[in-house]
Amino acid sequence: MGYEWSFGFLWRYEALFIRGIEVTLAYTFGTIILGLIFGLVVGVLRLSKSWLVNAPLVALIEVFRCMPLLVLMVWFYYALPVILGIQIPATIAATAVLSLYSGAFFAEIFRGGIVSIEQGQWDAARALGLRRWAMMRVVILPQAVRRMLPPFINQSIIHLKNTSLVSTIAVPDLLYQGQLITSDTYRPLETYTAVAVIYFLLLFPATLLAQAYERRLNKGR
Repeated sequence: MGYEWSFGFLWRYEALFIRGIEVTLAYTFGTIILGLIFGLVVGVLRLSKSWLVNAPLVALIEVFRCMPLLVLMVWFYYALPVILGIQIPATIAATAVLSLYSGAFFAEIFRGGIVSIEQGQWDAARALGLRRWAMMRVVILPQAVRRMLPPFINQSIIHLKNTSLVSTIAVPDLLYQGQLITSDTYRPLETYTAVAVIYFLLLFPATLLAQAYERRLNKGR
C-alpha cells in the first residue's frame, strides 16, 4: 500500500511554525552579531606578534572550528554545568555556543581580510601619523570589509542552518516545533518536508544576495 501524502493538517499548526521561524531568525541574527564582535576582537588580536597573545587565541579558535557543533552544544548544556556547579539554561547555552562557534570562523575571516591589505596602505597610514587603532579603523578595516563580505555572507548562511541544532537541547526553534508537530500527528514526512521548504525559503534569497554581491565585486575589480 502506497503512502498517502496530505499537507492540509499542517495549517492547524501555523502558530507553531511562525514561532519556530521567529526563534530561528532571532538566534541567527543575534548570535551572528555576537560572533562578529567576538571575531573582530580575536581577529585583530591575532595580528599580534606576541606568542603569549596568539597561542591561547589559536587554541580557542581551533577548538571551536575542529569540533562538531552538535557535540559542543550538548557538552555546554550537559557537561559544563556539572563542572561549574551551576545550571545553564538552554537559551544561554545555545546562544554562547552559536556565538563562539561563528566567532571562531569570523575571526579568521577578519584576520585574513586585514592581512590581505597591501603593505603600501599600512605604510601610508603610518606616514599620516595614525596610531594603530585609528589606522585600523580609518584605513585598513574599510578596505578589508569589502573583501570580507562574501565569506561573511556565506558563513552566515551556513550559520542559519546550524541553528537547527539548538533543537537538541529543547530550544523551540523551527526544527523543534516540527518535532512537536510530528509527535502530535504521527506524520513526519509531511511535517519535515514543510520544515525543509521553510528553511529553503529562508536561505535561498540569502544565497542569491551572496552571488549577486560576488558578481558585483568581480566587476568592480
